[in-house]
Amino acid sequence: MQIHLSPRHMTLTAAIFSYVCEKVEHLETMTPTIIAAHIVLLHDETKKKRHVVKIHLALPGPDVHAEDAEDDLYAAIDLTIDKLSQQLRKYKTKRTEVKKHKLRVAKEAMKRGLK
Repeated sequence: MQIHLSPRHMTLTAAIFSYVCEKVEHLETMTPTIIAAHIVLLHDETKKKRHVVKIHLALPGPDVHAEDAEDDLYAAIDLTIDKLSQQLRKYKTKRTEVKKHKLRVAKEAMKRGLK
């Protein structure tokens, strides 16, 4: 999986980079079909919630997006990753349910064909 990190109006430290990479790589254990991840870290002094984290995951099929804003950058990263993990669980469940449905329909067709 390719990870693209884009900091806006802030300096990217090694600690932030490793923290984000660790969290995103954890998502790959849930769904190994992730092609790429694009993470944008924004720092805005004019708003109340100063740190905004936007993550875009490229998957085969529809892509997954999440965004969150918090005062603490690490809290914003954690909440965005939590949102993505929920979406990936839902994505994975849908895929397995479709496979089960297709298998069930094929078995019923075979039973009808044998009778």
